[in-house]
Amino acid sequence: MLSTRKRFSIMTLRKPIPSYKGAMAPFLTGLVQEKRAVGYAYNKQASRLKRFNDFCLSEGYNQPALTKEIVLLWTQKQPHENQSNRATRISLMRVLGSYMVRMGAQAFIYPKHSESYQENTYIPYIFTHAQLSRFFGQVDQLQANANSPFRQRIYPLLFRLLYGCGLRISEALHLTVEDVNLSEGLLSIVGGKTDRDRLVPMAASLVEHCHAYRESVHVQRRSNAVFFPPPRGAFLSPNTPYTVFRECLWKSGISHGGRGKGPRVHDLRHTFAVHCLKKWVIQGVDLTSALPLLSAYMGHTGLKSTQRYLRLTAELYPDIVAAVERQFGDVVLGDEKR
Repeated sequence: MLSTRKRFSIMTLRKPIPSYKGAMAPFLTGLVQEKRAVGYAYNKQASRLKRFNDFCLSEGYNQPALTKEIVLLWTQKQPHENQSNRATRISLMRVLGSYMVRMGAQAFIYPKHSESYQENTYIPYIFTHAQLSRFFGQVDQLQANANSPFRQRIYPLLFRLLYGCGLRISEALHLTVEDVNLSEGLLSIVGGKTDRDRLVPMAASLVEHCHAYRESVHVQRRSNAVFFPPPRGAFLSPNTPYTVFRECLWKSGISHGGRGKGPRVHDLRHTFAVHCLKKWVIQGVDLTSALPLLSAYMGHTGLKSTQRYLRLTAELYPDIVAAVERQFGDVVLGDEKR
């Protein structure tokens, strides 16, 4: 269980509820309040609801109901919009519609699976161990500059946490000193992508890196200090690590395929999962028992996301695909096998 102090830190990550207007305002506010009451930060969704609210008013729609017409108008695909973003808007409308019906209002609930859209077709870039060695060799040579006095300290550890613990970049950037428990070798991830808290154990080598980093960057060791301090603002922007990431990729001779083709910073997390599964298969670990552990470790809400890594592992390492199929064939091949 997380402490009351930690729970308070979740509250501090929540932004004020936007000022909704018009006849829909009580329902939009109520939905955000309900989600936060059960522990969700619900910041991005609250902002999307504000955009929906503004859209409704701009279209002259101001009713205490959610009609099919306004939902379909809001969720129609925009120029240059990818299907994933549209799916997010559709999902939010489905949640809003369900909430309004429970509140006794008339609302159109967007049917599930009524829109066929392709999932994100991006294929994760999985680094080889040799590439990671060259990449981290370049990261370790970074120098401080006027805009980032701790640059040479932050990025060697930040990128190692992404790969060594399979963290999302947002999770790493929101760590505080208190979240990094060096005595127990644990990271406290608070309010991650799925708004779920979790504890992430670190390898001994990562704990040593964290020790050295804290001694050089956090001399005063304020518990509420951001672990990776930005030159300005509350947290480092994800764009800044990405720029450093691209710089080190180029210096280590790893080509970038351009926008949408990677490698991306997030691919360090993908690489962690695939390398972990490959190691388990070679060691003969029972994947039936191990897969749920990996799912919880990475903060997945279910096994579906983790199963994707099993398929990817089998595709990248055909020499072990037979072993993967023997141990977890139904999960690896899914419907394709049937």
